[in-house]
Amino acid sequence: FNKPEWYLTQVLMWIGNHSKFLDDKIQPILDKAGSSVNAGLEFSRALVMLILEKLAADIPCLLYDDTLFCHLVDEVLLFERELYSVHGYLSSLPSCMHILSEESCFQRWLTVEKKFALQKMDSMLSSEAAWISQYKDISDVDEMKVPDCAETFMTLLLVITDRYKNLPTASRKLQFLGLQKELVDDFRIRLTQVMKEETRASLGFRYCAILNAVNYIATVLADWADNV
Repeated sequence: FNKPEWYLTQVLMWIGNHSKFLDDKIQPILDKAGSSVNAGLEFSRALVMLILEKLAADIPCLLYDDTLFCHLVDEVLLFERELYSVHGYLSSLPSCMHILSEESCFQRWLTVEKKFALQKMDSMLSSEAAWISQYKDISDVDEMKVPDCAETFMTLLLVITDRYKNLPTASRKLQFLGLQKELVDDFRIRLTQVMKEETRASLGFRYCAILNAVNYIATVLADWADNV
């Protein structure tokens, strides 16, 4: 169970390898019989059901191993992305996100997501390049003088959104949104702490970088306001 990519990749290969046969040989038979069944989707659905059984058995065994659990979630998300984008799977059919949405699994997912996000925030703010813009030498790209830590933080929020956007229920998505709000507030507190150290040099490099960071984050969040 510590290598979920083995069976997830195998299922994707089976779906891909059988698609032409199902479309060319099986679907015409179903159509001729007046059936509304889509052979390719039905084949995929049956294989996904096997994966759900496997996940239901494996998840309790690794629920409290952060590394293995995180790896499982990452692999499941990659699997889901390919299943929908490459193989045309439908959101109305059973999916792995339903397993990840079950209470004990979901709460663990939230916990490890927060843990690793906070670790990322620690590293981005302790970096030597935290207050330097990575585009500082390209004037037409760097109008807002965004420090690296602010850009990295917003990328972190965007990645989290991308990970939870396909959850099947709005209530679960809102719990992830709550986590993102916590992270924004945590980042605000961190910026305030650094700013207090710089009050004697309010025109100094780092103080100005903090103001640029706040302006950039506020601007991006306003842009995201239209994203339901």
